[in-house]
Amino acid sequence: MALKKNSALPISFLTMALCGVSMAAVYQAGDSAGWTSMGQVDYKEWAANKNFHVGDTLVFNYNYQFHNVKQVTQQGFESCNATSPIATYTNGSDTVTLEKLGHLYFICGYPGHCQAGQKIDISVVPATSNLSPARPPTQSSPSSASSLHLHVPSILLSWAFGVLLAFFPSGFPY
Repeated sequence: MALKKNSALPISFLTMALCGVSMAAVYQAGDSAGWTSMGQVDYKEWAANKNFHVGDTLVFNYNYQFHNVKQVTQQGFESCNATSPIATYTNGSDTVTLEKLGHLYFICGYPGHCQAGQKIDISVVPATSNLSPARPPTQSSPSSASSLHLHVPSILLSWAFGVLLAFFPSGFPY
């Protein structure tokens, strides 16, 4: 048993090193107001106060009877044209993972909603460092403080997995 116990510690450290550190944030479009055309949210301002990175998640919460989410081109965004969307979301709680750098454009396809401001331009930028601390919510507006941010460094998950590896092969009585 002593050999297994002594070999589990290096295995746990190796697991942690191989997994590295990555952080992803979850943003709810419009914070607590959600995805709406009621004029409660300035989506341009909302997006300008965020730093979106590859791996982050954007959540659209809305009443699916009155709204939808259409990912469109820049031209479709600027003209509020939803006739040829890249993707369409309609379930009322849609999750989009940001998979590449650049701009992603989303509008509501219901007549008049985009023109009323229910549209959002997400600029996905490179992360400054994998070791950067979690981004705190900005304090420029009351709604931005309620933004949903979840940061789960994979190093913590790796550490937990390493601890489990250290105990289970060692014959730890449980």
